[in-house]
Amino acid sequence: MQDVDLNLLTALDVLLAECSVTRAAHRLGLSPSAMSRTLSRLRLATGDQLLVLAGRTLVPTPYAEQIAEHIHELARNARAALQPADNTLDIATLARTFTIRANDSFVELVGPSLMAAITQSAPHVVVRFVSKPDKDARPLREGAIDLEIGVLGTAAPELKTRMLFRDRFVGVCRLGHPLLTRVTAKRYVGYSHVVVSRKQDFSGPVDDALEQLGLRRNIAIVVTTYANAMQIARHSDVLGLVPRSAIDGSFRGNSLRDHPACMGLEVFELPVKTSDITVSAIWHPRLHADPAHRWLRDVIFGICAAPNYDIPDQ
Repeated sequence: MQDVDLNLLTALDVLLAECSVTRAAHRLGLSPSAMSRTLSRLRLATGDQLLVLAGRTLVPTPYAEQIAEHIHELARNARAALQPADNTLDIATLARTFTIRANDSFVELVGPSLMAAITQSAPHVVVRFVSKPDKDARPLREGAIDLEIGVLGTAAPELKTRMLFRDRFVGVCRLGHPLLTRVTAKRYVGYSHVVVSRKQDFSGPVDDALEQLGLRRNIAIVVTTYANAMQIARHSDVLGLVPRSAIDGSFRGNSLRDHPACMGLEVFELPVKTSDITVSAIWHPRLHADPAHRWLRDVIFGICAAPNYDIPDQ
């Protein structure tokens, strides 16, 4: 393809359609002399005369007649490919599967509202949630997932992000747990703990705060989901540590004990100060302008911006 000027494709298409240098020049906004020079270049490039005089008019050569339809299709496709993208989107007919990587608490928090939005406006859309074993950016870069939800922790500078909401950790224990009579840091570490971890790192912000006091938790069991941690805490004296969104979120204003996830559980404030958790949506710039992906992001942004998802202080 060296030294090939693709502008010649459009010029040849018009010349073969008009069989006139003057009319082709008018359609392309060129002077007749410039159009004549373009025809000379086309003859040199193809090795064929393409258009020859027959009396006072130009007629196509057999080769020109042979390629005319193909040239017209190529020119039309080239124009279509190089025009601005059509960003119109009919949500009602959109048929697409979106893969979102998120932890179980986000799925429980947002899943029902997201399902309601999809059912109402995009009945042919499928959302597939997958587990979040790490913060590796490769699935986003390679297109294995469309969107990631969680705490920022990747070194991929090109990724797009937007904060969804702020969360914080709280403690959970069974109803009537002895700790509840007086929650202090020293009494808190006196009980065994269940930890949620995707990797081998069993410590977190609460452990850093306890370390400042010379205290350390006794980790008795490690699980992969917050639902598992709450189930274990519900039926033992083990203490759990979960995000507030895992038990509250859309149930703001109701008694926590009325929420099925909290049946048999008490929620208590931690005896040490921990930083808030910033939960964000993360996506690759490849999909930033995609109308369907933008629609999905807007739906999730809208759900998480609702007052019910502003995790309250207790």
